[in-house]
Amino acid sequence: MDPQTSDVFQAISDPSRRQILKLLFKNSLTINALADNFDVSRPAVSKHIKILEGAGFISIQNIGRERYCSLKKDGFNELQDWIDFYDTFWETKLHNLVSLLEDKTHRNENSPQRQ
Repeated sequence: MDPQTSDVFQAISDPSRRQILKLLFKNSLTINALADNFDVSRPAVSKHIKILEGAGFISIQNIGRERYCSLKKDGFNELQDWIDFYDTFWETKLHNLVSLLEDKTHRNENSPQRQ
């Protein structure tokens, strides 16, 4: 995958990248501190970080000789927009189903009973 990808779904498709996001939940961490949590090389972790940065999930700030990674809202906002779209879709479908069932129940209650 291209490290400059902006596809949020490709960015979070890898378990290591999801773990990086979890590690950044409480605090900003250096790339070295993140790499210490994985059994892969530092360059491999750096590639994951670049993908997450390209998709808007993290930002990197140089402080002295260290590079600190922090969570960023952009990628999460894109995910939330996608989820909200489908939430609306399903809520509409369920609302229509409830209306149909209520309508049918109401018609059955008001129809003359057969003997």
